[in-house]
Amino acid sequence: MNKSYFLNRLVLVVFFVAATFVVNAQSDKSNRKSPPAKISAKINGVSLTIDYSQPSKKGRTIWGGLIKYGNVWRTGANEATTFNISADIKIKGKVLKAGKYGLFTIPGKEEWTIIFNNVPDQWGSGGYDESKDELRVTTKASYGNPVVEKFTIDVDSKGNIIMKWDDAVVSFKIS
Repeated sequence: MNKSYFLNRLVLVVFFVAATFVVNAQSDKSNRKSPPAKISAKINGVSLTIDYSQPSKKGRTIWGGLIKYGNVWRTGANEATTFNISADIKIKGKVLKAGKYGLFTIPGKEEWTIIFNNVPDQWGSGGYDESKDELRVTTKASYGNPVVEKFTIDVDSKGNIIMKWDDAVVSFKIS
């Protein structure tokens, strides 16, 4: 066997081993700067799961700075936040059918638009298409609250979805 054949094979093996490590490292989302989070709840017999990533404030100006007022936001970091429900629900009197949605928001100084988009699995908001919205509702925003370092979504026992980050708190109720 000649040296060049052996060397080519060795380089190929090293390349494939290195590629495997890179692919595995990229699939481990827990090592991201904005780690994944999941909230699951059962509200009035409906199973709800929200998958999102938690960006941190890190001393930055969030509202009107990093996140511009009036622009569509993926409601977290990395992939778009997903909102999955097992049965039809109502939000502000409007029906949202059972299924999995991309959860987007448009932050404002006084109110936010909450968007449920029919394309749940997408990166960020760069591919967001308004024509694919299933439902939009608006809700009041509250600023000047105690600062929350990591973006957080919670669900309470009454069906309120509560989003907190920096000094903002925004919520909407599902029924």
